[in-house]
Amino acid sequence: MARILVVEDEASIALALEDDLKKEGYDVEIVSDGDRASGRALESAFDLILLDVMLPHKDGYDICRDLRRARIRTPILMLTAKTEEAEKVLGLELGADDYVTKPYSPRELRARIKALLRRAVDEPPEVFRFGDVEVDLGRYEVRRGGRPLKLTPTEFKLLAALIRHRGRALTRDQLLDLAWGQGVFVTDRVVDNQIVSLRKKIESKPSKPRYLLNVRGVGYRFDG
Repeated sequence: MARILVVEDEASIALALEDDLKKEGYDVEIVSDGDRASGRALESAFDLILLDVMLPHKDGYDICRDLRRARIRTPILMLTAKTEEAEKVLGLELGADDYVTKPYSPRELRARIKALLRRAVDEPPEVFRFGDVEVDLGRYEVRRGGRPLKLTPTEFKLLAALIRHRGRALTRDQLLDLAWGQGVFVTDRVVDNQIVSLRKKIESKPSKPRYLLNVRGVGYRFDG
């Protein structure tokens, strides 16, 4: 289930977007304030951001600029009532991936969202952030509070696998295949031990994890 952050200050439009996108099977979070939108996009992992331009406190252009400067590569689809070509070009130059002008066709909007999500799957973001942790998949680096964390190669592969399938419960067998590789014979207990080690490194309270969660009777899930 793809997670979409909808940034829209007009309540009626936000509600209509939420209802429509949930019917399509998306997990939707609504934010109406520009400052709050920047914070949510930085602290949690979304698959797409649907971003209105005219917002209180901080407009969509500033949000887009800030996220790209912070190396957040989540696809951004901008919504605006502006029709001038210069305004559209500005949004794209600041890092937006697509642009829809109000009033828009819900069918067209859904199609553009699906296209961006497909593109994101083909070219997954290299950097994921959650809490004060940053995972750079391309550089095989993990930082917490800006400082490098020492993870073993197996710990990194396990964390990367969970992040790439965030929001989805993975069995121990699936995690063994993803992190250790098919045909490698180790016990399920090895996965549990690695999860315990990872929690000590990335969780503020390892005994009460926020991100690496147990799914009773199944395995583990990454929420972030």
